[in-house]
Amino acid sequence: MRRIAEETVILISVLKWFFIASCVGLIVGLFTFAFLKSLEWGIEFASGAYSYYYFSLPLGLMVSALIIKYLAPNAEGHGTEKVIEAVHKRYGRIDPMVVPVKLVATIVTFMAGGSVGNEGPCAQVGAGVTSILADIFRFNDVDRKKLVICGISAGVTAVFGTPLAGSIFAVEVLFVGAIMYEVLLPSFVAGMVSYQVITTLGITFPYISMDVISSVQSNPLFLEAALGGVFFGLCSLLFIEVLIYGEYLIKRYNINRVARAIIGGIALISLVLIFSTDYLGLGEHMILASLRGEPVVLYAFLLKMLLTIITLICGGSGGIITPLFFIGATAGSTFATIFGLNRPVFAAIGLVSLLAGAANTPMAATIMAVEILGPHMAPYAAIAAVISFIITGHRSVYPSQVVRFTKSSLLDVKMGEEVENVTPELCCRQKKNTLADIVVGYALRVKDLFGKHNPQG
Repeated sequence: MRRIAEETVILISVLKWFFIASCVGLIVGLFTFAFLKSLEWGIEFASGAYSYYYFSLPLGLMVSALIIKYLAPNAEGHGTEKVIEAVHKRYGRIDPMVVPVKLVATIVTFMAGGSVGNEGPCAQVGAGVTSILADIFRFNDVDRKKLVICGISAGVTAVFGTPLAGSIFAVEVLFVGAIMYEVLLPSFVAGMVSYQVITTLGITFPYISMDVISSVQSNPLFLEAALGGVFFGLCSLLFIEVLIYGEYLIKRYNINRVARAIIGGIALISLVLIFSTDYLGLGEHMILASLRGEPVVLYAFLLKMLLTIITLICGGSGGIITPLFFIGATAGSTFATIFGLNRPVFAAIGLVSLLAGAANTPMAATIMAVEILGPHMAPYAAIAAVISFIITGHRSVYPSQVVRFTKSSLLDVKMGEEVENVTPELCCRQKKNTLADIVVGYALRVKDLFGKHNPQG
């Protein structure tokens, strides 16, 4: 009887969340469609009205920053980060004003030419809509959190057209090294329904038919993919550290929003005049060019990093994952060019590896590679993504992620802390049998030696 009762409860729960998640996917899919179409029209209007639309960047950043400051401060940033913070600290409670404010601020940023992504706003809008639904139907805190995660899944999936990767991303991005399996089913359902809604309404996705799959099968690239993973991990780390340092400088010198927008806007205009407009907006044409194997300048990924960071810290509103795709694809092209490898293959590997490293989502990144590029890319994408994930250490573009495991047994990391509060320390085991133990042991001895001779340092 107990087993029958258990299975009955589980079945009812499955049916309940299947229905709820389907409704979430439908509603968020419609909201996301409206946003994406509005964004498309706004960009076409701005870029078509006059060739030098990016000269409005100071004004665009200023308007975006002030709208958010006075109407919905919780809409600040690149979207997904604020949702992660809300899930961990407020059971997913989000200010209802976030949805319209985030939509308007993001469209303004894109119309001016800001270098941001469109997935963050969709994740935040999805979470905001589901938070409102939770208030209307009086969900308890646990169910509210599940509902908001379904909203993230539906929003991200609707942008990228990858229902499996979007669903995994929603349950993986909340923690470093853990997946919320209890929300996996509703997350999948919400993502799938959202995908069906968005495609039925006519949204298409830039899938690439890789002509290099046959060469990948005949020429295994495990070693090259592993080395690429190290390179992409270092690129992820560079992006995270420069973003953090930029935010630190803004706070240290207490630069107000208006001055920040003017300085940032002028800096962006200067970079565009020196280099190219290719690095503004989503930059999808550059991503596609890299995936097709077309040559790109070797420093393209560094320029995109710089423009994205300036846009975000100077008042722009938008996501961060699409810029990571740009950085990853162009970094992969650069890596392949330097070492004489296949450019399309490593552009694809770089695209997903930057997502894995910077966002701490190796599972979602690997599945995305399979959905976009096909199963033959899975082994190479997986090894590069996991190595990139490890290389970035306990850092993230989402500082509110909670650490659930350490990326090395030789590091002492406090579990349950947010990434921004984590300070890993070297630790030694009692038995020093491995080469890694010996190296760390010597490192600690050298550290102690210098500490004795330089007590103030």
